[in-house]
Amino acid sequence: MKTLRFQSFVLVSLSFILGFSEFIIVGIINDVAQQFSVSVAAVGLLVTLFAAVYAIATPLISLLIGKHRLYWSLVLLVTIFIAGNLLTALAGNYIVLAISRMLTAVVSGAIVSLTITFGSFLAPMEKRAGLIAWIFSGFSIAAVFGVPVGTWISSYTSWRNVFWLISLLGVVTLILAMKCLPAGLRQQQTRNFFSQLAIFGDRRIRLGVLLPMFNLAGIYVFYTYLQPLFAQALNFHSNTIAVLLFGYGFMSLLGNLYSGRMADENGLSKLTVVFLLQTILLVTLPVVLGSRWSAVPVIMFLGLTMYLVNSPTQLFFLEVAEKNFPQSMVLASSFNSIFANLGIAIGSAVGSLLYLHTGLVGIGPGGAFFAALALLVNLVLTRLRQSSAGYKKFSSKNKKV
Repeated sequence: MKTLRFQSFVLVSLSFILGFSEFIIVGIINDVAQQFSVSVAAVGLLVTLFAAVYAIATPLISLLIGKHRLYWSLVLLVTIFIAGNLLTALAGNYIVLAISRMLTAVVSGAIVSLTITFGSFLAPMEKRAGLIAWIFSGFSIAAVFGVPVGTWISSYTSWRNVFWLISLLGVVTLILAMKCLPAGLRQQQTRNFFSQLAIFGDRRIRLGVLLPMFNLAGIYVFYTYLQPLFAQALNFHSNTIAVLLFGYGFMSLLGNLYSGRMADENGLSKLTVVFLLQTILLVTLPVVLGSRWSAVPVIMFLGLTMYLVNSPTQLFFLEVAEKNFPQSMVLASSFNSIFANLGIAIGSAVGSLLYLHTGLVGIGPGGAFFAALALLVNLVLTRLRQSSAGYKKFSSKNKKV
């Protein structure tokens, strides 16, 4: 039990560092723009670039892992991740900064899928949903502590020091991972590269992957510009903004942890209410921006809904893979990360366009459009799963007769 707890701690630490590296741009967006004499929108596009590279590279690397040992695959990818963050800390211009972010993005998604795969193999069935929820919570913990602390470091020293810190944490966590994770673990029944793609033949999977994509597309339309929203629209001081970012991250952490409980209680069906709530909150965002007292609660509730989708969808992907496509376990473990980051790329790009053409007023309704799409997809998926379950039940009764 102690060994599993330590292994779980290391896996959650990995996700924390990945989240810290990915999300920190939101907290230092103004400082980076000033350093390189570019617009805030240009730095915001780094979020889009990171997410797009992440979404494209993750399935390719996950497929290439194949029968290779998961341990050494993780060691190699984390080493590249550390190198990418060191390059960010040393970047002399915007182009080098963009390249360093792309390098980090290339390996980040595959590291997430490996941590989830390790977690699903190491944890007993009754604890799997909880561990997966905690692994995803590493990203929320990064939003709670990493982004505000990184914003504070950037404000009072330099944004470069944030990436030096991330690199140091990466080295320490890699050493711990090498000491506690099993070295001989491999993916089972992987016949060849293309056999892993068979999972996409399942209609439930094709619909399911749209949920994390539309969810974070809707959230990131406004989340990419959360700092300008607090500073420009609501006129908060920089010290207060750090506290508000902490509060937003804390709400997302609560949502992430609760997603584990949702996953144990048919969480996919409950996501319908989540997406409906997101749609309403995002539609009302421009209206409430006139008052701090109404705007802050709306933003915090959006933070609560941000990651509720994580555990229900990831557990769903793993269950389908285990039962029907065991050769695709690592790939299935990456679905949530791949399509969530594709959603981030879409959402941050749309957010940038809306910010340029409408200002901060347009980002709420823009996000609501994607939340409404997620709601529709989940209704269709729920009906498909219910009809599929009904068909299997009917078939089993006929066999007994």
